[in-house]
Amino acid sequence: MGLKRIGFIGLGVMGKPMAINLLRAGYPLTVWNRTRSKMDELIAMGANGANSPREVAERSDVVITMVSDSPDVEEVILGPNGVIHGARPGLIVIDMSTISPKVTRKISEELAKKGVRMLDAPVSGGEKGAKEATLSIMVGGPRDVFEECLPIFEVLGKKITYMGPSGMGQTAKLCNQVICALNIQAVCEGLMLGAKAGLDVRKLLEAVSAGAASSWMLVNLGPKMIERDFKPGFKIRHQQKDLRLALELAAELGLPLPGTALVHQILRIAEAEGLGEEGTQAAIIAMERIAGRRLIE
Repeated sequence: MGLKRIGFIGLGVMGKPMAINLLRAGYPLTVWNRTRSKMDELIAMGANGANSPREVAERSDVVITMVSDSPDVEEVILGPNGVIHGARPGLIVIDMSTISPKVTRKISEELAKKGVRMLDAPVSGGEKGAKEATLSIMVGGPRDVFEECLPIFEVLGKKITYMGPSGMGQTAKLCNQVICALNIQAVCEGLMLGAKAGLDVRKLLEAVSAGAASSWMLVNLGPKMIERDFKPGFKIRHQQKDLRLALELAAELGLPLPGTALVHQILRIAEAEGLGEEGTQAAIIAMERIAGRRLIE
């Protein structure tokens, strides 16, 4: 049996490099994006372009969605021209966006009525991980569907973990985002303390990156904060959406997340400064506003 025909919806910062990796692995690919110009590069590389999510579903065995938020996923899957209208029994939908676990389960139930199976498979690793195919992928949904789609996940990521039934992939991703956000804040505070105390922050970064304080955020975002390189690998606006979803889930569970709530508000300072489209490392600007000084003056 040949490779499954894959449909890919959402060619943004993460989606485009992921789709390119599938194409390079030899998968027949049909793509659709709301902004049509983002399809051009993939089409030039040999992908087929579609006019709607419905058309993507009609031409595919597996449809992957990688869009911004819960309403966007609902629109491309259940909307008037959505995947569900082009679906036939046996189609698999893999949503790799980060959305509400509750919405995931609702979409999964609607698709099941058409004989369509769904996995929620959000990713972590940012644009770098998407390009290098080193993403961590957290998957929820039926175990047999997960096993069937494992070869596809192996093209996109390095660590693929089955988390449990529908919605559990999204739940794991929200836990991931809580840890990421607090980690970014820790990097901002540690570097700012060093700066205010008169340390050479580049030397400080070198020293702490080699010890117990080291982390992905410190190693990857610390240098960007120092160089004021705010090009997004992952946008503050998207981080804020994920923290909102995490806080909503925590509220449903009656769980206090004091640090998460604080970082959500601190990142709102960055948003108020017009930095929502910048990378999460621009959180250092919020820290600078609070501290009343620049990291490097």
